[in-house]
Amino acid sequence: MTQDLDQTTPIIAAEPRPGSNLPEYSVGDLARRLKRTIEDEFGFVRVRGEISQPKKHSSGHVYLRLKDDTAVIEGVCWRGTVAKLAIRPEEGLEVIVTGRMTTYPGRSQYQLVIETMELAGEGALLKMLEERKRRLAAEGLFDPGRKKPIPFLPTVIGVVTSPTGAVIRDILHRLNDRFPRHVLLWPVAVQGDSAAAQVAAAIQGFNRITPGGPVPRPDLIIVARGGGSLEDLMAFNEEAVVRAAAASAIPLISAVGHETDTTLIDFASDLRAPTPTAAAEMAVPVRAELLAQLLDGQRRLVAGSGRLLAEQRTRVEGLGRGLGDPRALLEGCAQRLDDRAERLRMASVSLLERRRTRVGELSAKLRHPREKLMQASQRLASESRALDGALRQAVTATRGRLERVTARLSLRPSRIKAAEGERRLEDLTPRLDRGYAKLLEQRSARLATAGQLLESYSYKGVLERGFALVEDATGKPLTSAADAAPGLPVTLVFADGKAAATMDGGAPRHEPKPEPKPEPELAAAAPAPAPKPRAERKAAEKKPYKSPVQGSLF
Repeated sequence: MTQDLDQTTPIIAAEPRPGSNLPEYSVGDLARRLKRTIEDEFGFVRVRGEISQPKKHSSGHVYLRLKDDTAVIEGVCWRGTVAKLAIRPEEGLEVIVTGRMTTYPGRSQYQLVIETMELAGEGALLKMLEERKRRLAAEGLFDPGRKKPIPFLPTVIGVVTSPTGAVIRDILHRLNDRFPRHVLLWPVAVQGDSAAAQVAAAIQGFNRITPGGPVPRPDLIIVARGGGSLEDLMAFNEEAVVRAAAASAIPLISAVGHETDTTLIDFASDLRAPTPTAAAEMAVPVRAELLAQLLDGQRRLVAGSGRLLAEQRTRVEGLGRGLGDPRALLEGCAQRLDDRAERLRMASVSLLERRRTRVGELSAKLRHPREKLMQASQRLASESRALDGALRQAVTATRGRLERVTARLSLRPSRIKAAEGERRLEDLTPRLDRGYAKLLEQRSARLATAGQLLESYSYKGVLERGFALVEDATGKPLTSAADAAPGLPVTLVFADGKAAATMDGGAPRHEPKPEPKPEPELAAAAPAPAPKPRAERKAAEKKPYKSPVQGSLF
């Protein structure tokens, strides 16, 4: 393994070889002599060139090459020096570095140990800024869609700037003139090697403040600095500052330099102000203007409300003149209500009288149950007689046909014909029996129907509906109020039994009597109607039976 030769190691030349005046050196001796010679000759140099193949080792050292159109020099920047560099080594960047030349005997090469590094000129610096701007824009950090709106009247404003410069005083003075607000100052260095890191940390620190905590969280951040050269404003062109501004959740106003100065933070911020004073003006409105606007709006609102009320009052008065007197309207309505109430009362009385009269008429049209029973009995007797006559006629006719058939059969000489006649007689006999049974069944059904109709005409059905039959001591029904003498013992017949009662001495009410009807005894004594001819009875039997419909008592 080859070791570096320390320049303090003594170089001892070997004795000259016999026959030669040149001393002999070992490889290490020659390398140390070269190293010492180069370091003595080039102990402090300033070199201008383009950075090529920069590489940061895991140990923290940075290795690179400086080249131009004719040569290449290896360069190394130790870890402690890397942190102090003003710019970060990047590919293709033209820089001016200062340091010392040395050699690396392990590879037989010379290299430049870099102590400082700066850009080669403003053109190279602008080229670097354009390249950085293009790269950050490609990542979307300058996208207008990412920008947040500035609050109209922030409660707390965070300012990132130098605590000793005139910027903070200008901002506070302008805020007090326009609209005093609570201001939080985060002091940072705005120029130098550590300025970029401090500005980025301040932006991130404001965003990390918890809302509602002991320290109020800003509603707006202002990053401000006064004017200066391009090199003085380089801290606000650093990638760390640009990324912190783009990632800020709090709206941010950048106010770096004068109006003509432009830094990369201006593209990443939510709003750019030409000067720190202009940033304060953009942050808050003018309080006096707001008060004037508020008073003007109040005046216009009061005037508009007065005009609206006056117009509505005039309209209501005009509509009121077209309306009638409410008292007169109410009096007319009250009179109509009394008239309707009186007519309703009279109509209800009239309706009850009409219904009472109608019930009387319907009750007068009702036939007495005895009369209906007598008619049903007569009709039943007539049907029975007609049934008996028809049965006798049918038997007589059948017997005559049987005799005629028997006579015809007896006149035939052949025994075979006699057997046929007997067989036909045997066939007719079951048919005659079946016809007679069917006729009896039909007449029995009609008799049962007549019995049901007779039962429906019975006065017992009326008693079941809540009426009562009044009988005297002899069991004769009382059908007139004149028969109900005072003190007369009567019997009230109900559907489920009888009850004894006595008539009181009250005067009977005289109501129109229905037309007198024949008494059941007289109806019973009347001669029975003559039986109808046979043809008429058959025609009546063929007609469908219609049950009479009994009217309602109500």
